[in-house]
Amino acid sequence: MPQFLEHSMTSWRGQEVEHQLSIVDQFDPRARIITAMIFAIVVVFSKTLWLPFVGLLLAFTFALSASLHIKRTLRRVIAMDMFVLLMIIMLPFTMDGTPLFHLFGFAASQEGFIHAIGIALKANAVVLALLALVGTLEASVLGHALARLQVPEKLVHLLLFTVRYLDVISREYKSMRKAMKARAFVARNNLHTWRSFGYLIGMLLVRSLERSERIFAAMKCRGYCGKLYLFDTMSWQRRDTCLILIIVLFALFAIASGAYLR
Repeated sequence: MPQFLEHSMTSWRGQEVEHQLSIVDQFDPRARIITAMIFAIVVVFSKTLWLPFVGLLLAFTFALSASLHIKRTLRRVIAMDMFVLLMIIMLPFTMDGTPLFHLFGFAASQEGFIHAIGIALKANAVVLALLALVGTLEASVLGHALARLQVPEKLVHLLLFTVRYLDVISREYKSMRKAMKARAFVARNNLHTWRSFGYLIGMLLVRSLERSERIFAAMKCRGYCGKLYLFDTMSWQRRDTCLILIIVLFALFAIASGAYLR
């Protein structure tokens, strides 16, 4: 596997990410995936503001325990928050309710503003928890963990092959771009530029298809029959059960407190 894709928290541009072993890394990958899934379900379906806020605090705890790279994590969360910010601006003006203030003749509703804040809290909590629990898994380990959780093999194969050959496609793209520059191509906002990029994408797809056929033929020569064989050494331990119990207790607390009732 390419070095820059060996860690799923690595930037796709290729620089290596220094990730120190943390408390989260001691848990079984399956327990981390299950915890992230339950956490996301509990937070997303909440109909109150306090539960997403508590979930955000819990997500911060996961992030601190995972020793996430602060600057890279902030960039990713802020990139998501740019879309959330647009929603927060628009939602109060598009949702009926008690007028909070008026802007250019349009009324901003209190219900819309509260709903937008709730969505923002949920999105940040879920993204931060996923970065801490799942984002620190190596791509190959993530694929094997999903296979152990009985995820359909075709989806697991698609994930593993995509991660494995993204670097190949990236090198092919860079080679074609270098050839365009060698022919004095300069990107401009005109028909020739858009046509050239269309040809570039088309040739990239054609070459990817040709390479995939060659790879599949080579795999068949080596006895590949569509079966995923797992040789990992995952072992479920007591601490993994404790992690699942903690998130289940969090879910039961949310249900008992009426967080899903209007």
